[in-house]
Formats: sequence, structure tokens, C-alpha cells
Amino acid sequence: MAGPLSGIQVVELAGIGPGPFCAMMLADMGAEVVRVDRPDQVGAVNWNSHDVLNRGRRTIAVNLKHPDGVEVVMKLIEAADGLIEGFRPGVAERLGLGPESCWERNPGLVYGRMTGWGQNGPLSNTAGHDIDYIAISGVLGAIGREGDRPVPPLNLVGDFGGGGLLLAFGMVCGLLEARESGLGQVVDAAMTDGSSILSTFVYGLAAAGLWDLDRKGTNLLDSGAPWYDTYTTADGLFMAVGAIEPQFYAALLKGLGFAETDLPAQHDRTRWPDLRRAFSERFAEKTREGWVAVFDGTDACVAPVLRLSEAAEHPHNVARSTFVDIDGITQPAPAPRFSRTSSATPAPPAGPGTHTDVVLADMGLSVSAIKALRESGAIA
Repeated sequence: MAGPLSGIQVVELAGIGPGPFCAMMLADMGAEVVRVDRPDQVGAVNWNSHDVLNRGRRTIAVNLKHPDGVEVVMKLIEAADGLIEGFRPGVAERLGLGPESCWERNPGLVYGRMTGWGQNGPLSNTAGHDIDYIAISGVLGAIGREGDRPVPPLNLVGDFGGGGLLLAFGMVCGLLEARESGLGQVVDAAMTDGSSILSTFVYGLAAAGLWDLDRKGTNLLDSGAPWYDTYTTADGLFMAVGAIEPQFYAALLKGLGFAETDLPAQHDRTRWPDLRRAFSERFAEKTREGWVAVFDGTDACVAPVLRLSEAAEHPHNVARSTFVDIDGITQPAPAPRFSRTSSATPAPPAGPGTHTDVVLADMGLSVSAIKALRESGAIA
């Protein structure tokens, strides 16, 4: 497969959310990823065929509670560069697939662990979801309007940005180091840590006296500033405004038909309610497309707020092929872009166990050996 990670082999113990996203990112970049699914998922009527997080990789169905099934995975691990798992701490060890067991077979294996709370700490063995992890990192409490409840930012900050993407970065770091040392290591990617590090910039602003860590919706980038917010248009749609710098703010005022003398000073916080009111009233005078026409080609930092269903049709996204159609499903294309080792369009997600026989045959197992594994219940 094309891509900068071509030649890298990764074993993915199937999970949900951030683990598959990490595996997708690696596969998108050319790594050969084999997903190990549970036998009870084979032929199940579920959303697997539409779960585009599973694109671009082969899948085998293995019973990890069967010793012969564990041995099948171990044989995959012997030839792999990395492994991804998203179990609670200790589960992989109980299955016989913990890091120490894997290193006995492959000392250079980079062992990626994806959890919400991390491998240690008082919460490490409790259940949780994205919203819980970003709650204790402080990020959730910083998102929302002043005086209102915090607003969940989908599950993008914990599961994906602070989870799967963090683990993908960690895996590549581990793989680079292993090339020099010949030794693997554990990559402990926790969504509490990942969502925290995404907020580093805000702590710098707070240290400079430019951000109140205790009050959401009152700061520069959290809807506090009228010139960094969204506004309703005449047709009930929205425009996004990010005119922070003076020259961009001047372009915003010009597009809206205001002179600076018509309005309070940009950084007079005491008059921000008046400034927001003026902007709101003006944006309500035209439709979203009307304002797109006004600000097109300017440096006012104003853009239409598109629905997810509209994003693939925006001219800029079309020009960059930001979205692709794979088996009739529109989805984001692999990113980032590389000038020399471009990624190929990923294969659509395969149903659990689709490639079991092919993968095992590639490992050197005979037809009779594969049949025996299936009859024993080790594979499906």
C-alpha cells in the first residue's frame, strides 16, 4: 500500500472509537494493519460495513479466550512492528497478550495502549466515556456560553484528538525509536492526558493575564469576544467570525458596513455586549450566502458555518479533495498530505473475519491447520 508508513505492520485488537481511529490513521498512511475481531462479530447484523473507522485494513476473527487463538495472534505479533489495544488495564495480561508476553516473542514490538484514564491512577479501572475524560482535564468546563452549562464538543476532543490521534503520534514515535534501539516499549495514551495537552495554549494565555481559567464564555476564543463568535443570518443559518488582528477586524467592519467610529473599541470589554448586539443585528439582515458573497476574497476571517452534510460540497474542499467517496459513503480523505509518498484511497471497511483464511495462509498455515483451528473454535 502507498504512503509514508508503507512496510510497517501493526496488529489491532478490535475495539471502539479511539483505538480504531488510531489504526485508521496508521493504515491511511500505508501501514499494513490486521484487525483481530471477536468470532461473535462474524456475520452479525450491525453497522460494521458502515463504520468507516475500520477502513483500509484486513480483519481476522479470533477467539482470544482460546489458547490456540492467542497463539494465532502471537504469530502475527512475531512479525509485527506494533500492536494497538484498548482494553481496561490488566485485561490484555489476563488474556496472555500483555506487553511482557509479547516481548518474549518480539522484543522490538511497540505496544500501544488506548484508554480514557490511563494505565494507572485511582480512576484507571473505572468505566468512562469521552465526556468524562475531558471533564476532569478541565477542557469541558471551558467550552460553552457564560452562565450556561458546558457544551460537549461532540467526542472530538477526547476520543479522537486527545485519544486516537495522540496514540497514532505515540506509535510513530515508538516505531522510530525502536529502529535505533531494537527494543519496543509501551505507549500509554490516555484521553485525560491528550485532552489536557490540547489546552496548553490556553494556560499560556492565562499566565499572560489574557484568559480567566475559572470563567468560560468570557475570553478571547470561547465566545466571550464579539469578533470571535458565530452569528445568525436572515435565513436562520450562521456565519463564523474570527477577526482577531486589527487588520482583519478592520476588514470585518468594512464588510459589515461599519466605520470604527460607529462602534465601541474592539478591546473594550465593558462594551462587548453592545458590540455583539450591533454585529447580531447586522448579520441578521442578509442570508448566509449573501454574507459569503460580501466577504468572499477578503481577509475578514469570516466563513459560513456549514452542516456536516454540506462540507464535502464546499469549493475549497472540492479543490483539495478533502472528502472522498468510498463504496458510496462520503468520508474525510486521509490527511495530512505528502508530496512524495502520497496515500492511496483506502479500501472500504471489511466485515469481521473477512480475511481470516488469507491472513493465516500468509503466515504459513496450511489449509488443514486452518480447518483444525476453526473446528476447535479458536477462529471463525
